[in-house]
Amino acid sequence: MNTFFCSDYSRQAGEDIIGSATNYQTYILVECPPPWTSEAFNSKWVPENLRILIEEVKRAKLPIRFLLIANDLSHKVNQTTLLIYQKKEGLTNGYHKQEFILQNIEQVAAVVQKWLWGIGSNSEVETTATRDILVCTHGSHDKCCARYGNPFYFHATATISNLDLDNVRIWRSSHFGGHRFAPTLIDMPEGRYYGAVDGDSFTSILTRTGDIQCLQKVYRGWGILPAALQILERELILSQGWDWFNYKVAGKVLEQSLDNNTILAELSFEKTSGSLYTYQAKLVKDITKTQKLKSSCNAAQETVISKYTVASLWLTSTKVMTYSA
Repeated sequence: MNTFFCSDYSRQAGEDIIGSATNYQTYILVECPPPWTSEAFNSKWVPENLRILIEEVKRAKLPIRFLLIANDLSHKVNQTTLLIYQKKEGLTNGYHKQEFILQNIEQVAAVVQKWLWGIGSNSEVETTATRDILVCTHGSHDKCCARYGNPFYFHATATISNLDLDNVRIWRSSHFGGHRFAPTLIDMPEGRYYGAVDGDSFTSILTRTGDIQCLQKVYRGWGILPAALQILERELILSQGWDWFNYKVAGKVLEQSLDNNTILAELSFEKTSGSLYTYQAKLVKDITKTQKLKSSCNAAQETVISKYTVASLWLTSTKVMTYSA
């Protein structure tokens, strides 16, 4: 019997989980009750027309991530929720949500196809939910997401209820990467990834209160940014505090050495006052954080995981908004 759990291994090794959020332009979340097979969209409730559409999207290499989601009512209701989150351009605080309520999952492919063509649907709805938390519980894909994801999903459901956060929904989700950080979650519409989350850190994430330093251990990064920029962003979060989550951000890699050991990155942010700040940073590959790890429970071999660190950080421009009486 295989008793290896990649999440335990990662924690014991002290892996820094920053820079592991996946960068996608669009998330398409399809409500579908479990059980899910290892390849989620081969599950028995997923219709053939949706599988065909996903294959077409893959062949076209569109930056879209399809996920299955479910909550405690998914197997009881006679409707299917479809959520489409698309990244906002320029200075942004995350993704724009469109929500559709369909009679059944067979209708999903047609609505998504129309959306890809820029055609609207009369099944789009407005809801009071302004935040969707996706917890990976996809145990058939990696057993850590069953061992840690499932209990955390129940705990998180209770926490949201106890805090009376009526605008927050929680969903089970199929695999979105990072099983070795289980329990792992995505906080939409921002698109921030978290891992190795416990009760206290989850409460802080939900309420944006408590010790900001908890993000040193549980923040995987912001999915709107490339991996290197995620490291820089965490540095700025820790210096700016929870107010950072109200800012609009844009970032880019300016230069990268041929050996990938050094990166020059730039990150701009706009405060709620309208003031705009731009930082640049030199990121260097940190040999002390480079590790050989098994990236999943089923991995046959270890993978070299390289990490960067912020070697220097400087403010390059400031545009402060002033208001005259």
